[in-house]
Amino acid sequence: MKAAVFRSNEDGDEEEEEEEESVCNGFFTSLLLMEEYDKQEQEARDAASRRELSELQSNYRKRARTMSDYYSDLNAHYEENVDIKTKKPRASRAVACVSAAAVTECSEIEAERSEITGSGSVGTGQQRRLWVKDRSRAWWEECNRFDYPEEDFRRAFRMSKSTFELICEELNAAVAKEDTALRNAIPVRQRVAVCIWRLATGEPLRLVSKKFGLGISTCHKLVLEVCKAIKDVLMPKYLQWPDDESLRSIRETYEAMSGIPNVVGSMYTTHVPIIAPKISVAAYFNKRHTERNQKTSYSITIQAVVNPRGVFTDLCIGWPGSMSDDKVLEKSLLYQRASNGGLLKGLWVAGGAGHPLLDWVLVPYTQQNLTWTQHAFNEKMSEVQRVAKEAFGRLKGRWACLQKRTEVKLQDLPTVLGACCVLHNICEMRDEKMEAELMVEVVDDEVLPENALRSVSAMKARDSISHNLLHHGLAGTSFL
Repeated sequence: MKAAVFRSNEDGDEEEEEEEESVCNGFFTSLLLMEEYDKQEQEARDAASRRELSELQSNYRKRARTMSDYYSDLNAHYEENVDIKTKKPRASRAVACVSAAAVTECSEIEAERSEITGSGSVGTGQQRRLWVKDRSRAWWEECNRFDYPEEDFRRAFRMSKSTFELICEELNAAVAKEDTALRNAIPVRQRVAVCIWRLATGEPLRLVSKKFGLGISTCHKLVLEVCKAIKDVLMPKYLQWPDDESLRSIRETYEAMSGIPNVVGSMYTTHVPIIAPKISVAAYFNKRHTERNQKTSYSITIQAVVNPRGVFTDLCIGWPGSMSDDKVLEKSLLYQRASNGGLLKGLWVAGGAGHPLLDWVLVPYTQQNLTWTQHAFNEKMSEVQRVAKEAFGRLKGRWACLQKRTEVKLQDLPTVLGACCVLHNICEMRDEKMEAELMVEVVDDEVLPENALRSVSAMKARDSISHNLLHHGLAGTSFL
């Protein structure tokens, strides 16, 4: 009986142990199932996060590409169809607004992407990137080659390679720029080439942009910068009043040419067409050109004194086209220096019919019924005047921008015109040959001044010179 009870107790203990073991096994099995469930749930969340990130990145690229294409199309539209001078401010504002919207859009998308990925541009080591339109520079790279034909280079830039190199060397310190973290600086040679090609051809900035692979606004900026550098750096060196020794040589050359003594320069005033300005329109209206061409014309004046080689020795640029030649002369610094400072005491500057007769300005006879003596003098004066006219013909032929209306702002025109005159002097001093078909015949209607005779002593001196020319066999007989 005791044995039975004992056995019964043992059986009960074994059942309790089995029950406890079963409970423990169930508990560990539940833990494993929970861990497996959590693992699967985490994997599902990760997969969903990756899909969301992929979709966001795809949308980001599509939206950025769409905004970039829209910006490029709009920019191209304004470049091709809008007049740069009159429409550029409005076009620039529109393009700037679209550009700002594109930048804002991309920034917002980038911020969203950073929030999802948990990483941004700060601290990741990524470099900033700048979007630049891809443009072809094949033409300029071809011209810039060492073995590029000399004649082709001269035809494109109106000067030889050696003269171009001289100008680049002279302007290097004034126009060179340093590279930045975003882009490399445009080389000095390309900067100078953009300006010279623009002045030489007179082509619109849109074509300059395509030739050199640069933006239109960049080309416009380069032209003004290089012209200013030419005015500041090269003008004091290549355009200056002759010294005493040079004046003596000029006097001898003009006297050998015409028989008229003491002439140190041939003076002429020409007009450069411009777009009608927004202010003082009447002042720039050129009545004479309008009547001759049957087309409304506006212009700006260039007065120059020229030596026998065709080099400008004095300039007066920028007065409105409605002013007559004598009024332009009175506004010039040469007039002040000669009238008050005695710069040309005992010397002559040969002027045209539109200039007054002064103590230092010698002009042809303009009254009717001229004597043979006066005809002879006018004939010789025309030879001296031809030097200045031909110099202006080469100036306008070499720099075709002076033959057509330009979109350069009125306040920047004197700098651009001055740069053309300095480049002309450099080419003339270095005997740069110009193709005959490029030569321009200068036609400027001269208006007789209201007070043409302003010096009694100059009248007597002119009569004496006329008498000597005829009666000493210096006048020739072509006037007959």
